[in-house]
Order: sequence, then structure tokens, then C-alpha cells
Amino acid sequence: MTPVRVAQISCGTEYCGIQWLLDDIAERLGIELVYPEMELARVELACNEIGFKAESPSLNLMMARAVSLLNDPTIKGAILLTCFKCAEGTIVKDMVRMFLHERTDIPIIVYSNVEKQKEIELYSRFEALKTLITRKALLMREKQEGVTIGIDSGSSMTKVVVMKDNEIIGQEWLPTTDPIRSADDVTEKVMKDAGISEKEVDAIGVTGHGRELVSEHVKADLNLEEVSVVSKGAALLAGRHKGEATVIDIGGMNNKLILMRDGIATSFSLGGICGGSSGRFLEVASHRLDVDISGLGQLAMKSKAKKKAKFDLQSYCMVFGIQSLVVALSAGVKREDVAAAACRSVAEQVYETMIHEMEVRPPVIFVGGVSLIEGVKREFEDMLGVEIIVPPYSQYAGAVGMATLVSGV
Repeated sequence: MTPVRVAQISCGTEYCGIQWLLDDIAERLGIELVYPEMELARVELACNEIGFKAESPSLNLMMARAVSLLNDPTIKGAILLTCFKCAEGTIVKDMVRMFLHERTDIPIIVYSNVEKQKEIELYSRFEALKTLITRKALLMREKQEGVTIGIDSGSSMTKVVVMKDNEIIGQEWLPTTDPIRSADDVTEKVMKDAGISEKEVDAIGVTGHGRELVSEHVKADLNLEEVSVVSKGAALLAGRHKGEATVIDIGGMNNKLILMRDGIATSFSLGGICGGSSGRFLEVASHRLDVDISGLGQLAMKSKAKKKAKFDLQSYCMVFGIQSLVVALSAGVKREDVAAAACRSVAEQVYETMIHEMEVRPPVIFVGGVSLIEGVKREFEDMLGVEIIVPPYSQYAGAVGMATLVSGV
């Protein structure tokens, strides 16, 4: 099979000592990394074309590489790399991404290098990029047909939906313990509730962290990574298959920010710097506030503290954030103000580590389990200044996307 050509656009080919890892992952996935070059005499012209000149010559060369990419039609995707701590690099990366989106339709990964790389995080980004390049015809599907099951084997929860002719006829979620057993338990319950037998099911699709194990176990007809699947599910649930939109997905352990056009992801960023931006942090916070996770958002909505009087957690770290929460309660801070601070802490970390690197294109669709926590939705609306759409069944976006896409296999 001919490798898929992907441009690496960064401030240096030998990127912070991780080039070997990028090359290794790309090779395993059938991706050929290429490095567009340009004559030094034309670098300034390239900066003028993008509309920005950086203090760093390496960042100017990065912009030149992006301009050079336009002359190579064999390049089908791009990864934009800068250092997490480089403020100017963040500006350049965003300008390059906008420049390429205006002039091409190639999907783009946005990544900020940190000190300790996690191979699984880089692998998931490259895998999602390849899906967006090689399976675009499948991702164009806008309706579910027949009877299909979508399984989202998440890190914290396993979610399953049964769909019939573009309607959800059964849904359920349970905590993920053993991925296979959890998938079996939820699927059995959903099929029973929907009144569907195995013989009536046309196809099964699986996504999520446990998808390799679960897919093999259920003999799935389709096994796909989460970025393309979640964006498809969000588009279907929100009725946004045409035009541009932004998807925020906060799950139990990780996050996704996806820019999409016509229901297909065009650019995305994954993860955060700490579990403090995840649903797991809110679970622990709700326990300390003596409410269940569904009641945390309602408690936060009762907070009426004015901007200057709002209580804020002193750390984005999950451990120290909870410590700050406990100290606040012992100091007499109202429970509702502490709940609001927990919701705000999650939203702020997602904003500062992900959203500020990619411009938000309304409408903004909020999915994943945390989308059900009203306090987090309110905080995002205050930060972004736009209405946040939380569609029905928002926590099932991955499973719905999977059930829809597998009906096209």
C-alpha cells in the first residue's frame, strides 16, 4: 500500500528530540512524513503572504514551509508542531493553520510538544489524521440506515446505542471495569430494552480506548478512532451536517477540541496537561461536596458570586485542586461557590491548553459525559461569549457516530 504523505510543519525537522518517535509512529501507520522546503531568499515573501513575521528565524521558516506545501498536491494532511512553552510559536501555529484552511481542504493535527511524550497520545493523533485522509467517503455519511449498534468503550464509561433508520431506539452507559465485560453487559441491556435480537442487527461498530479488545470480541464490522467518530456523532445529534462548527468533548480522562466542516473534522487537538481538566476531577469534587456527579452542575448554578468575589481553585493539578477545594470548604466558602469553582477550573484549563490555540467557529457543540454538568456549560459560555449547544444524548456522541458510520460499511 502506498504511504499517505503528510507534511510536518514545525520550527525544526529534528523536533525537540522526538523526531524518532514521530517517524516510528508514522511508519507503523503507513504515513510518509515530508518536510516542505523553500529557498531562504523566499522566506520573507512567505511571511508576508501569511501576514506575520516572527522574531525567531525558525518560526519564519515554519511559515515558509506552510506556503511551500501549497505547491505539492501529493501532500494529503499536515501536522503543526511547536513547543508547549513557546508563546510566539503558538501564534505562528494558529496563523499557519488558518492560512492552510483558507487555501486547502487537508486535515490538520495541532500539537504542542511537552517534556515527556506519551506515545499513545501521538499515535492517536496520527491515526485520526490518517482516517480523515483515507476514509473521507465514509465520513461523508449523514444518515444512519438499517439496525446498527455503536459501542464507545471509553476510559471511564462504556456507552452503547442501538439505532434504526436514523433514530436512537436504545441507549445505556455503565462504568468501564473490564472493557469486554462492560461492553457485553451494556450491549445486552440496550438490545433487551430496544426489543432487538442479534439476528436483526445489520452491523456493529466500536470506538474508544478499549476498541481493539472489544472490536475483536464482538467481531465488529468497523473499528475507528474517536476524533472522526465523535465529530460525526456531534453533527448528527446537533443537526449540523452543513457548514462549520466546533466540537468540545470532555470525557472521563481526556478531552478533544475539533473544528469540523460539513460534519467532518478538519483540525483537532487532543488531551490536556492534567487530569484536572477531566470528568474524573469533577467526580472527585462531587464526592467531596456530597452530591452525585449529575447534581454538581445544579449546585454550581446556584452560585451567585460576582466576578471579583468568585472563589477559584489555586491549581489545575487534580490533586492540588481537590486540596484547595477541601481547604475552601473548611474556611466556610459556600458549597455552591466551590462547585462553581470546580466547573470553572475544568473549563479554564481546556480553554488555556486547547481552545486558545485554535479559533472557535460557532456553533459550539458540547458532548461527552461532562456536557451534562450545567455548571461547565455556563463557564464555557462566559469564556467564549457564545451559546453552547448540548444536544440530546450528548454523552453518546461517540456511540451515535459509530452506529451511523458502520451503517455505510
